[in-house]
Amino acid sequence: MSTQEWESLCDGCGKCCVLKLEDIDTGDVYYTDVGCKLLNCETCACKDYGNRKQIVPDCVILTPDNLADLKWMPKTCAYRLVYEHQDLPEWHPLVSGDQNSTRISGNAVAGRIFTEKDVPESELPNHITEW
Repeated sequence: MSTQEWESLCDGCGKCCVLKLEDIDTGDVYYTDVGCKLLNCETCACKDYGNRKQIVPDCVILTPDNLADLKWMPKTCAYRLVYEHQDLPEWHPLVSGDQNSTRISGNAVAGRIFTEKDVPESELPNHITEW
């Protein structure tokens, strides 16, 4: 798969870029409605995609080689679905042909999240949500 083909798998939902909390006792991962400081809360686009790893050192760069280790990826994530040999959902832009289909279908976090710049870390448990 070419780099362009790989990148086209991203549906732009933004779920991988919201902050997550992990229960150290159970390993369960909880999503919040708080986005990474680089995530545009209205569009789900990264504000500095090319330099994201330098700005946010714990940002995970998805590759075919690290997908097995990323069990926290959303169940609807195309990267995960391809890895698990499953079909993409009908609302995925590669299936629908519409770049806005993820948002229109309600599968994007756009317009429903806060930026981490505005939420103290101690408040994150109050922002746990189901996507």
